Amino acid sequence: MPEQITPITLSRLEHIKADSRFLRGTIEEGLADPTTGSISEPDTKLLKFHGSYQQDNRDLREERRRQKLEPDYGFMVRIRLPGGVLTPQQWLDLDRLSNEYASSGLRITTRQTFQLHGVRKEHLRDMIGGINAAGLSTLAACGDDVRNVICSVNPQLSTVHAEIHEWAIRIMNHVKPQTTAYRDLWIDHKAGSGDDDNEPLLGKSYLPRKFKFGIAIPPYNDIDVFAQDFGLIAILGSDKRLQGFNLAPGGSMGASAGDPKTYPSLADLIGFVTPDHLLEACWHAVAVQRDFGDRTDRKHARLKYTIDDRGLQWFHDELQSRLSFRIEPPRPYHFEHNGDRLGWIDGTNGRWHLTLQVPSGRILDVEGHLRQTGMREIARVHKGEIRMTCDQNLIIANVAAEDRAAINTLVEQYGLDDYKRGSGLRLHALSCVALPTCGLAMAESERYLPHILEKLEELLDKHGLRDEPIHFRMSGCPNGCSRSYMGEIGLIGRAVGKYDLRLGADHIGERLNGLYKENVGEAAILAALDDVFGRFASEREVDEHFGDFVARSGIIDPPKRRPTVRY
Repeated sequence: MPEQITPITLSRLEHIKADSRFLRGTIEEGLADPTTGSISEPDTKLLKFHGSYQQDNRDLREERRRQKLEPDYGFMVRIRLPGGVLTPQQWLDLDRLSNEYASSGLRITTRQTFQLHGVRKEHLRDMIGGINAAGLSTLAACGDDVRNVICSVNPQLSTVHAEIHEWAIRIMNHVKPQTTAYRDLWIDHKAGSGDDDNEPLLGKSYLPRKFKFGIAIPPYNDIDVFAQDFGLIAILGSDKRLQGFNLAPGGSMGASAGDPKTYPSLADLIGFVTPDHLLEACWHAVAVQRDFGDRTDRKHARLKYTIDDRGLQWFHDELQSRLSFRIEPPRPYHFEHNGDRLGWIDGTNGRWHLTLQVPSGRILDVEGHLRQTGMREIARVHKGEIRMTCDQNLIIANVAAEDRAAINTLVEQYGLDDYKRGSGLRLHALSCVALPTCGLAMAESERYLPHILEKLEELLDKHGLRDEPIHFRMSGCPNGCSRSYMGEIGLIGRAVGKYDLRLGADHIGERLNGLYKENVGEAAILAALDDVFGRFASEREVDEHFGDFVARSGIIDPPKRRPTVRY
């Protein structure tokens, strides 16, 4: 008898995408409906490709339910900003839009861009249209496509950074969606049929899940390059000129609670390409995932699962089969620093750069820290550019020596100089938004961060470790948007007031942490860390970082990496 072939059962979203007329759906009709603050469930999925999530205020859910009111709907809008660079005028434009249409200022994400929360449906076109009028876009900031391409922003490498930033823009433009639906909906305000649309790379069903590129410049791993679906490590010659890029596929931080088949993963090296071959390599890396990614189970649809199901060697060989050139073996490199260098730094081009800490990336006026007003005033006088970092901070970049005093005055006047007083832990802390707006959040993150930092600083003071630089990353659910699996200390939300405590990632972003305490509350977290801090203070080796001590001492067993590729 002939072999029975089991038909593939596509996930529901695959059908929604395929039938969407290149991301149109019925978004136009939903925006025009005045009887609700929401849009239909299928259209919320398509809206993500346009750069927006429908959310509701979870703090008000129960009260509104009792009052027989629909949830307090609002929309998060995210900007596509390759490399995280803005002009001062664009900053002012976004500041104005946030005041007119959003609820809580600007928020820097861990992908060098902004989210604006609480936008009402009736103002969604005003917001997205205004972002486009500022010379920016929200297309592909969310959705099953290639997300914002990030790159190193270390100001000590000013000349190289400018070149790498141009590559981030070129990659983004090379692989972004080509649908005309975005322009029709948000700029021209017309229906549009999509009959003439074509997606030569992404296809009418787009990708199985999101796909992330990131470019690091050794010796600085300030983007966590191995957390990317497809990491790129810039290789410089002895003359500091760009020779090409090491390729590192298979990273992702996402996981699902209680599902052992899902897990965070770091990328692994598969080779090296010269700059003239980079765009071709990136295109076909996306195409491999388009063709082989799992479209039946969205929890199993990231590139890391495609690689782990078939093998890293398989991915290398499949990618090679599509290229017009040979992938070379990876070239040597060395990382020695992860995170941002806060304060003033003299760049290689004779200009100065000021990196400011922004707790949780939130640009908002609060008591003692008028961050939104202060940045508005700085943008009005600044003559360089403003750069966002993957640690949710920002850089006032390319400042002439004679302009430093004026910038300093504004920084001090508006309380933007937190970096001068923070503990080593506080200066390396990240958090996701979580409650009340994120629909996936299981616990607090951004709102809980100030409280838990105070408690942890008391323990650090007790053990003489206040200035110790420790990467602390916190997320409200296992999806790990704050790269919490790469924290030397990571808290992963499991329920209100409950977290997984993970320890032992290294300080430069080349090792994941491991589970130390599962589903515990604050008291257990503090007791556990009090013990580990005590051991670290008394047993550490010279210049040993906290995460390395935890791994060396056997407190946790770090996850293993994939086998290497043959060349």
